[in-house]
Amino acid sequence: MLTSKEIKRQEAIFELSQGEEDLIEDLKLAKKAYHDPMLKLSIMTEQELNQIFGTLDSLIPLHEELLSQLRDVRKPDGSTEHVGPILVGWLPCLSSYDSYCSNQVAAKALLDHKKQDHRVQDFLQRCLESPFSRKLDLWNFLDIPRSRLVKYPLLLREILRHTPNDNPDQQHLEEAINIIQGIVAEINTKTGESECRYYKERLLYLEEGQKDSLIDSSKVLCCHGELKNNRGAKLHVFLFQEVLVITRAVTHNEQLCYQLYRQPIPVKDLLLEDLQDGEVRLGGSLRGAFSNNERIKNFFRVSFKNGSQSQTHSLQANDTFNKQQWLNCIRQAKETVLCAAGQAGVLDSEEPFLNATTGSREPEGETKLEQMDQSDSESDCSMDTSEVSLDCERMEQTDSSCGNSRHVESNV
Repeated sequence: MLTSKEIKRQEAIFELSQGEEDLIEDLKLAKKAYHDPMLKLSIMTEQELNQIFGTLDSLIPLHEELLSQLRDVRKPDGSTEHVGPILVGWLPCLSSYDSYCSNQVAAKALLDHKKQDHRVQDFLQRCLESPFSRKLDLWNFLDIPRSRLVKYPLLLREILRHTPNDNPDQQHLEEAINIIQGIVAEINTKTGESECRYYKERLLYLEEGQKDSLIDSSKVLCCHGELKNNRGAKLHVFLFQEVLVITRAVTHNEQLCYQLYRQPIPVKDLLLEDLQDGEVRLGGSLRGAFSNNERIKNFFRVSFKNGSQSQTHSLQANDTFNKQQWLNCIRQAKETVLCAAGQAGVLDSEEPFLNATTGSREPEGETKLEQMDQSDSESDCSMDTSEVSLDCERMEQTDSSCGNSRHVESNV
């Protein structure tokens, strides 16, 4: 007879085991139903498929090993006594996920580009309509490993929560949780650097003077996405660690690139203003900018003045939530830069800087990957503010202490 606490513990262990089995089946399906047929039918080249699928093949044996060990220690009645030692020994191998996750931005971009080929689009649509796909497209399958990775800390905490204090498994589970948190944090950092590098390489400069050392030195892309200016033109805005870059999306050599629209704006010199719905400041006066009320909502303004150089941009997000994310991200980036320069008090004195509320703080080390996880069903790991609306609980609140100030990414 099992206590109610032990029953919950066994359920949590079973969920871990069953999740491994489901993951393995999905990874094998992605290879069998997508990769191999497209290669055989020459729908894509081998090089293109290797870029899109990355190191997916190498992940299958890793999870088969864990599933095998979990089955070996399962008793005839279906219960499992100890899983901690198995997890402590197995989790370090998940470090190999860094190459797979770091490749995802480039993989998604190539897949989206190849969908313009009618043969690729037709094949993927047929797969989507087939029962085996469960109405999931190819990217959903390719994103499953990353989604699984960020769930391990939650799964292990659930097992630990139902493990008695006198159970030898408790110490091992605590060690396992520390291991996986460290791995997720490391992969999060490498994934962020890879994403930042990918977009920096796709910036197009109209003139040499637009190049900025702050862009070159950036290792983190805080957020980016499509916004509109007060004339309705679509812009793609990038907020790097220390510089805001406003661009226009263009096609160059059959690749989506981003042509600089204006000079990059240093974050430390950037002024931010939250504009009220219904009015946009034009030429120093307040007046309705459009006859259609829907078009004059969700504006904010960024401006910059340094000597003879000055810029002012009124930018429109696609909804209130995305506007709030932009405000929070820009404010966080500016505070981080000023803290590093020993000017944290400047923010407090800038009354018009931000008029907004922020969300709750996330656990350290899980920000990027977990935020991406929130957009699985909608944006397929796209980072565009115009495509997704995240759960408010995933937003981070700026800590008033500089020591606690850190990078925020709104998965926009």
